[in-house]
Amino acid sequence: MATFEIKGGCQLKGDLHPQGAKNEALQVLCCVLLTPEKVIINNIPRIRDVLFLIDLLDQLGVSVEQLEDNKYSFEAAEIDFEYIKSDQFKEHGGRFRGSIMIVGPMLARFGKGFIPAPGGDKIGRRRLDTHFTGFQNLGATFTYDQKENFYKVEADKLQGASMLLDEASVTGTANILMAAVLAKGKTSIYNAACEPYIQQLSKMLNSMGANISGIGSNLLIVEGVDSLGGCEHRILPDMIEIGSFIGMAAMTQSEITIKNVSYDDLGVIPDVFGKLGIVQERRGDDIHIPQQDSYTVETYIDGSILTIADAIWPGFTPDLLSIGLVIATQAKGSVLFHQKMFESRLFFVDKLIDMGAQIILCDPHRATVIGLNRAVKLRAIEMTSPDIRAGVSLLIAAMSAEGTSVIHNIEQIDRGYQDIDTRLNALGAEIKRIQ
Repeated sequence: MATFEIKGGCQLKGDLHPQGAKNEALQVLCCVLLTPEKVIINNIPRIRDVLFLIDLLDQLGVSVEQLEDNKYSFEAAEIDFEYIKSDQFKEHGGRFRGSIMIVGPMLARFGKGFIPAPGGDKIGRRRLDTHFTGFQNLGATFTYDQKENFYKVEADKLQGASMLLDEASVTGTANILMAAVLAKGKTSIYNAACEPYIQQLSKMLNSMGANISGIGSNLLIVEGVDSLGGCEHRILPDMIEIGSFIGMAAMTQSEITIKNVSYDDLGVIPDVFGKLGIVQERRGDDIHIPQQDSYTVETYIDGSILTIADAIWPGFTPDLLSIGLVIATQAKGSVLFHQKMFESRLFFVDKLIDMGAQIILCDPHRATVIGLNRAVKLRAIEMTSPDIRAGVSLLIAAMSAEGTSVIHNIEQIDRGYQDIDTRLNALGAEIKRIQ
């Protein structure tokens, strides 16, 4: 287990280049299983979860070649179904949640898909019913081996269908979409997720020969095709990392410029951070955050306390709610954070309270933050990262605190942020990685 030792109070200055989007990468990498032809993907983030998936594809028999630091080619001419029966597959495939998205493309192309119950962040219940109900709507049979904790879907030939998803699941939409592109006939997916990552996946599939319309809406129409070909695709910059950097700049009173953010794909993210009082300047496709001594939380027109809640796209992503909460601890004013989608994601606030933040955890879904307006700085403590986003939130808190903090289990942070310590140290941070 590795550890970060963070000296607080360091101001950052310079340019930050966001990595490729983790959530998009996990989807588009699974696309390579849909064709025997070569697929080239650019701007792949070299982070733990993504590298696990690339390794899993390699073990499945996909020919993987690293062309550049963040550019790979994949050729899934053959799949090793003997490996799928092995204990190694059960162990490897169960390490991270993104592995669930190999099922849809394997079902579409080979008529069968298998996966052990996937792991991932412990942030509350994350059910998979939407995925498998969608496959069943397309004509697949689903079985779950409770003893082995193993999922299996099979179909001689998928048939297009009209379906209403019970939730606008991003991974569920992606999985069903990848299955539907090779199904016979027309598939209508209503209440589909419409995040930029789903839009990117749809565009990539179309470039491979799929026929998907309604991209960007919550109704996707898929006309099935007989086969797909190769393509070259570039992954968007990671909106979660961009939001993390905006918050980090405010908390550490730093002046940074975040380069090439694909601003039009950020949705409400800049606006929400603006409501927390953070000044941002759009410069072309860059975001410049000037140094701020203080920032004031907005109130509603009637003077009532601001509420920030997560929601499905185009609402505020739940992955940035913990970042916003940390920022609010040093703002002027109070704000209520409502985490609607995951019941365990706010439990990290006990560490912030130990650091001196004034936070009332109302229930598993709501926390009220009383901003200290920098009158009382956070104090350094020793803590453990519970998941990716909470881990970065604690890192931001530690960077603004007085003294030297220690964060254990930083492998969680590495799952979502590439070389975060090296990149921040280059701008003036003092973060030491201890193996």
